[in-house]
Amino acid sequence: MRGTRTSRRKGLAAALVAAVGLFAPLARAEEPPRVTCSASRVGRRVVVRPEALALVAPELERLMKLGLAGRLEVELTLLRRRPLWFSERVDATKLTQVLAYSAREGGWRLDGRPLATPGSLELERVAWTLEEEPEAEAAFVVEVEVRLQVVTAASLGKVAKWLTQGDKAEAERSALTSGLLRTVADDLTRGAESRCSVQGP
Repeated sequence: MRGTRTSRRKGLAAALVAAVGLFAPLARAEEPPRVTCSASRVGRRVVVRPEALALVAPELERLMKLGLAGRLEVELTLLRRRPLWFSERVDATKLTQVLAYSAREGGWRLDGRPLATPGSLELERVAWTLEEEPEAEAAFVVEVEVRLQVVTAASLGKVAKWLTQGDKAEAERSALTSGLLRTVADDLTRGAESRCSVQGP
């Protein structure tokens, strides 16, 4: 029994090493990802329009055209600037969207919305309503963080188990194997962050 478990563990490790070798080129991006945003305020309402650029590297684009989907996580934070002190956190929003390529339609979709190209992603617009209308001299800024993950540690684990035909439960996976899965998944993650000033009325 112990010999069987050892053989499966070695087989799983070999499959993961092969996966690392397969996806290693993805860590080398031709253009660094970046995110921009524009924000405006009218009365108590603040509207933000974020956009992600070069988030999908050519290698990731190739993989996604083979059928893999990307999980796009967007976090926006509204801050109020305070003179001679730290900015005050006013509100925050987290969004999760799915970026995928449809071979049947021959195009990209972000949460079902058609895209011309994955190189420029116009993300979902976010609106906040302040509790009260600020003074005329009040200054606000928005921080935007975007993260795209094409493959997760869980999905890599399923692939590795399928390759080795192993039936070992997830809870029995060694710490080394789990760490390797997370490392590979991190290599398939691209992100960027930025901030923009809120333009007043």
